[in-house]
Amino acid sequence: MANVTDAAFRRIIAKYGKPDVMWTEFVSADGLALAPLEGRRKLLLDLMYSESERLIVAQFFTSNLGHMRLAAQLAANLGFDGVDINMGCPDKSVEKQGAGANLMKNPDRARELIRAAKEGAPNLPISVKTRTGYNRPDLENWLPEILKEEPAAVIVHARTRKEMSKVPARWEFVKRAVEIRNENKSKALILGNGDVLNLDEAREKAEETGCDGIMLGRAIFGNPWLFKPDYPSDSNNYSPSLNEQLTILIEHVKLFKEIFGDTKSFAVMKKHFKAYVTGFEGAAELRAKLMDTNSAEEVEKVIGHFLNLPKDKIA
Repeated sequence: MANVTDAAFRRIIAKYGKPDVMWTEFVSADGLALAPLEGRRKLLLDLMYSESERLIVAQFFTSNLGHMRLAAQLAANLGFDGVDINMGCPDKSVEKQGAGANLMKNPDRARELIRAAKEGAPNLPISVKTRTGYNRPDLENWLPEILKEEPAAVIVHARTRKEMSKVPARWEFVKRAVEIRNENKSKALILGNGDVLNLDEAREKAEETGCDGIMLGRAIFGNPWLFKPDYPSDSNNYSPSLNEQLTILIEHVKLFKEIFGDTKSFAVMKKHFKAYVTGFEGAAELRAKLMDTNSAEEVEKVIGHFLNLPKDKIA
């Protein structure tokens, strides 16, 4: 998720509950190829990762074959474990470039992009993240085209581009994607995505649909404990202590500062405040104070006062 699952948050996730595989934010392959040095340096920060995050997949968007090839080659050179091509993002600026969800209207170019990624990173698995269709469900026509290029995996977000996230995910289409994969005798893994809130629900969806795995996105927002291996099987019952919840927010903010410094606006961190600061008495008031902060030091001070920490424990 852009400006959510960046290097700072992924490192927090890896520490407190690492999943089997993590994807980077999606990065513009066009920008990597064409941006001046300073712009390219900022984009490369989105591809920064630590060894603790493995397995880690670099996610790109583009409609340009040469740029896809170069981005895949870069991912290989940087030591990523895989390359993912985003073919599902509904952002208008991304679609205007012929990328993201727009590729569902251009299966020939979509197939060419997979081939270009394979050429750029011949030793890495290439995956595709997509949706059930553009204006209407169209897996019957769209998915077989993608499968002809034998991607390592196809992640199916169980909504159309038109539906965005405004309607409940329709997991019957993930099941249909598995059937189409089998009918086409493809070896590609099918991963389902959409509205899954916890690991128990993920296991249920995998069993119901027969898919090979589940991608969780929004469920991890403000919840780096989501994949913690020693949680009880009923992960819905886990509730971190207030001190843990807010202490990890401080850690997250500090890590954001350490990694990005002044290259990313501190405002990016503010979207995390609502996710972390919720579900307890005084949360709304604390969120309001945090939204007025402009640095990691200010965040730590506000939270320290809220938790009544001794002054020598507050930066």
